[in-house]
Amino acid sequence: MTSRKLIAFLTLLFLALLIWQLRWVLMVFFGAIVLAVTLDVLIQKLQKQLKIPRSFALCLVLFILIISGALIFQLLIPELITQVKELGTLLPALDSKLQLIITSQPLLAEIKESIPNQFNWERLQPYGAKLLGFAGDAANSLIQLLLISVLSILLTLDPKSHRKIIISATPRPFRSEVSTLLDNCRVALGGWLEGMTISATSVFLLTWLGLSILKVPLALLSALVCGILTFLPTIGPTTATLLPLGIALIISPILMLKVLILRIILQNIEAFLLTPFLLSRTVNLLPTVALMAQLSLGALLGLPGLLIALPLTVTLQVCIQDLLIKKVMDKWV
Repeated sequence: MTSRKLIAFLTLLFLALLIWQLRWVLMVFFGAIVLAVTLDVLIQKLQKQLKIPRSFALCLVLFILIISGALIFQLLIPELITQVKELGTLLPALDSKLQLIITSQPLLAEIKESIPNQFNWERLQPYGAKLLGFAGDAANSLIQLLLISVLSILLTLDPKSHRKIIISATPRPFRSEVSTLLDNCRVALGGWLEGMTISATSVFLLTWLGLSILKVPLALLSALVCGILTFLPTIGPTTATLLPLGIALIISPILMLKVLILRIILQNIEAFLLTPFLLSRTVNLLPTVALMAQLSLGALLGLPGLLIALPLTVTLQVCIQDLLIKKVMDKWV
């Protein structure tokens, strides 16, 4: 290995270590970019309609979002609080129902008896310490969310200057290509966020309507969980279905079967019709790519990594398409 290659290798290794050490800072910054793109989409639509300055449009968007959030809070939160309290009273009934099912099935009873006693006091003590750590992580997450919000507003106020810094940091022959790449990433990320928001809202409303028609308790709470977890394809909808299924099981197995059929229908409509249609003009992630991205970043960064996995993958997919495939692979002779 020549000295030049050795220096290049050590430089790349140093950069990789530096990125890993600053991963939380980079994660906060990328979260701010995602939120800034979301605000930018709304700002551009508002400017197109009203022809107003960007700063005034940003203030108007924030005002509309705050008022809308307050109205939603006023309408939904009291009912959600009631349903969360009701969920606490239903959990013992669900546990009793599951115990009855297990004892009535010999195979399930044998499996239960074969499981060693994992819940003695000595084994639970480490989990108590982990719960305290989780409380600290929650407080840390609130600080990170505040930083993301402040950074996103600063980015949204003057995106051209930040864009200029990135372009100026690249060699002159590649600046036009970098500018095009930034445009493509912004369009793809904005389109993905807009499409997923519409998709999640539709899932929330349809699930709420379906569960209300079936007269399932805690319909609003279950629908809200299903709508939010739509932002995590493959993992989210499957996990969200467990809540209405468990609640329906308390009433009767027939009702649980109806809820399962409803969720399967809605998940297929969302996954194979609604989301592909909304994302057809931007970037549509393959389920395998989305799942691997969530598993990888979730393992590396925990819950924050799971949340940014898909928008990051959307951005990387555009970069790979524009740089690696078009500039390298397609020209390979």
